[in-house]
Amino acid sequence: MPQLSLHSPLGPITLSEEDGKIISLDWGWGRDQTETPLLCQAREWLDNWFDDPESAGSFPLPLDPYGTAYQKKIWAALQEIPVGETTTYGELAEKIGGSPQSVGQAVGRNPIPILIPCHRVVGASGLGGYSGDGGVDDKAWLLRLEGAKFPHHS
Repeated sequence: MPQLSLHSPLGPITLSEEDGKIISLDWGWGRDQTETPLLCQAREWLDNWFDDPESAGSFPLPLDPYGTAYQKKIWAALQEIPVGETTTYGELAEKIGGSPQSVGQAVGRNPIPILIPCHRVVGASGLGGYSGDGGVDDKAWLLRLEGAKFPHHS
Protein backbone atom coordinates (compact mmCIF):
# COMPACT_ATOMS: atom_id res chain seq x y z
CA MET A 1 0.00 0.00 0.00
CA PRO A 2 1.63 3.28 -1.08
CA GLN A 3 2.13 5.85 1.67
CA LEU A 4 3.43 9.39 1.62
CA SER A 5 4.20 11.56 4.63
CA LEU A 6 4.36 15.31 4.92
CA HIS A 7 5.12 17.95 7.49
CA SER A 8 2.06 19.89 8.63
CA PRO A 9 1.47 22.59 11.25
CA LEU A 10 0.07 19.80 13.44
CA GLY A 11 3.17 17.65 13.00
CA PRO A 12 3.90 14.86 10.53
CA ILE A 13 0.95 13.15 8.83
CA THR A 14 0.85 10.18 6.47
CA LEU A 15 -1.53 9.53 3.60
CA SER A 16 -2.22 5.98 2.42
CA GLU A 17 -3.57 4.91 -0.97
CA GLU A 18 -5.23 1.74 -2.18
CA ASP A 19 -6.66 1.06 -5.64
CA GLY A 20 -6.26 4.69 -6.70
CA LYS A 21 -8.08 6.17 -3.69
CA ILE A 22 -7.00 7.72 -0.39
CA ILE A 23 -7.94 5.33 2.43
CA SER A 24 -6.35 6.96 5.48
CA LEU A 25 -4.61 9.97 6.96
CA ASP A 26 -2.62 9.09 10.07
CA TRP A 27 -0.66 11.16 12.55
CA GLY A 28 3.06 10.51 12.42
CA TRP A 29 5.63 9.66 9.76
CA GLY A 30 4.98 6.50 7.74
CA ARG A 31 7.61 3.82 7.32
CA ASP A 32 7.25 3.53 3.55
CA GLN A 33 7.34 6.53 1.22
CA THR A 34 5.98 6.21 -2.32
CA GLU A 35 5.28 9.26 -4.46
CA THR A 36 2.31 8.13 -6.54
CA PRO A 37 0.51 10.78 -8.62
CA LEU A 38 -2.53 10.61 -6.30
CA LEU A 39 -0.49 10.93 -3.10
CA CYS A 40 1.51 13.83 -4.56
CA GLN A 41 -1.72 15.62 -5.54
CA ALA A 42 -3.13 15.01 -2.05
CA ARG A 43 0.05 16.36 -0.44
CA GLU A 44 -0.12 19.47 -2.64
CA TRP A 45 -3.79 20.00 -1.76
CA LEU A 46 -3.02 19.66 1.97
CA ASP A 47 -0.12 22.13 1.72
CA ASN A 48 -2.46 24.62 0.03
CA TRP A 49 -5.25 23.91 2.52
CA PHE A 50 -2.99 24.57 5.50
CA ASP A 51 -2.00 27.88 3.84
CA ASP A 52 -5.58 28.96 3.00
CA PRO A 53 -8.47 26.54 3.66
CA GLU A 54 -11.04 28.77 1.98
CA SER A 55 -9.27 28.91 -1.38
CA ALA A 56 -8.31 25.21 -1.31
CA GLY A 57 -11.98 24.20 -1.36
CA SER A 58 -13.17 20.69 -0.62
CA PHE A 59 -10.89 17.77 -1.23
CA PRO A 60 -11.19 16.93 -4.95
CA LEU A 61 -9.54 13.49 -5.06
CA PRO A 62 -11.13 10.05 -4.58
CA LEU A 63 -11.54 8.77 -1.03
CA ASP A 64 -12.43 5.25 0.09
CA PRO A 65 -12.50 5.02 3.89
CA TYR A 66 -13.02 1.58 5.42
CA GLY A 67 -16.18 1.53 7.51
CA THR A 68 -19.77 0.41 7.86
CA ALA A 69 -22.55 1.75 5.65
CA TYR A 70 -23.71 3.97 8.54
CA GLN A 71 -20.20 5.34 9.13
CA LYS A 72 -19.80 6.08 5.42
CA LYS A 73 -23.14 7.93 5.45
CA ILE A 74 -21.90 10.10 8.34
CA TRP A 75 -18.52 10.67 6.66
CA ALA A 76 -20.26 11.72 3.42
CA ALA A 77 -22.31 14.25 5.41
CA LEU A 78 -19.11 15.64 6.98
CA GLN A 79 -17.81 16.46 3.50
CA GLU A 80 -20.85 18.70 2.96
CA ILE A 81 -20.01 20.99 5.90
CA PRO A 82 -18.46 24.13 4.38
CA VAL A 83 -15.06 25.45 5.39
CA GLY A 84 -15.39 27.73 8.42
CA GLU A 85 -18.71 26.26 9.58
CA THR A 86 -19.59 23.73 12.24
CA THR A 87 -22.51 21.50 13.10
CA THR A 88 -23.28 19.62 16.28
CA TYR A 89 -23.44 15.88 16.79
CA GLY A 90 -27.17 16.30 17.49
CA GLU A 91 -27.82 18.30 14.32
CA LEU A 92 -26.00 15.70 12.26
CA ALA A 93 -27.98 12.91 13.96
CA GLU A 94 -31.24 14.66 13.03
CA LYS A 95 -30.12 15.05 9.43
CA ILE A 96 -28.76 11.52 8.95
CA GLY A 97 -30.70 9.51 11.49
CA GLY A 98 -29.37 7.90 14.61
CA SER A 99 -28.39 9.32 17.96
CA PRO A 100 -25.81 11.99 18.75
CA GLN A 101 -23.77 9.23 20.43
CA SER A 102 -23.77 7.00 17.33
CA VAL A 103 -22.82 10.02 15.21
CA GLY A 104 -20.01 10.80 17.65
CA GLN A 105 -18.72 7.24 17.43
CA ALA A 106 -18.73 7.34 13.61
CA VAL A 107 -17.05 10.76 13.57
CA GLY A 108 -14.42 9.47 16.01
CA ARG A 109 -13.65 6.51 13.73
CA ASN A 110 -13.11 8.66 10.64
CA PRO A 111 -9.95 7.19 9.06
CA ILE A 112 -9.28 10.26 6.88
CA PRO A 113 -9.41 13.30 9.20
CA ILE A 114 -8.96 16.77 7.70
CA LEU A 115 -9.84 15.46 4.21
CA ILE A 116 -13.14 14.25 5.67
CA PRO A 117 -13.52 17.24 7.99
CA CYS A 118 -14.63 15.65 11.26
CA HIS A 119 -13.14 18.63 13.11
CA ARG A 120 -16.22 20.63 11.98
CA VAL A 121 -18.53 18.61 14.27
CA VAL A 122 -18.77 19.97 17.81
CA GLY A 123 -20.76 19.22 20.92
CA ALA A 124 -23.75 21.33 21.92
CA SER A 125 -21.76 22.82 24.80
CA GLY A 126 -18.14 22.05 23.96
CA LEU A 127 -15.80 20.88 21.26
CA GLY A 128 -16.19 17.14 21.78
CA GLY A 129 -13.20 14.91 21.05
CA TYR A 130 -10.64 14.66 18.27
CA SER A 131 -8.40 11.85 17.04
CA GLY A 132 -5.30 13.93 16.24
CA ASP A 133 -2.15 13.57 18.32
CA GLY A 134 -2.97 16.86 20.01
CA GLY A 135 -6.59 15.84 20.68
CA VAL A 136 -9.04 18.69 21.19
CA ASP A 137 -6.22 21.25 20.92
CA ASP A 138 -5.70 20.11 17.30
CA LYS A 139 -9.45 20.38 16.66
CA ALA A 140 -9.54 23.94 18.03
CA TRP A 141 -6.47 24.84 15.94
CA LEU A 142 -8.10 23.51 12.75
CA LEU A 143 -11.32 25.41 13.46
CA ARG A 144 -9.38 28.63 14.11
CA LEU A 145 -7.46 28.08 10.86
CA GLU A 146 -10.79 27.95 9.03
CA GLY A 147 -12.15 30.99 10.88
CA ALA A 148 -14.99 28.97 12.42
CA LYS A 149 -16.94 30.04 15.48
CA PHE A 150 -17.04 27.26 18.02
CA PRO A 151 -17.60 26.62 21.74
CA HIS A 152 -14.91 27.99 24.05
CA HIS A 153 -11.82 25.89 24.48
CA SER A 154 -9.04 26.87 26.88
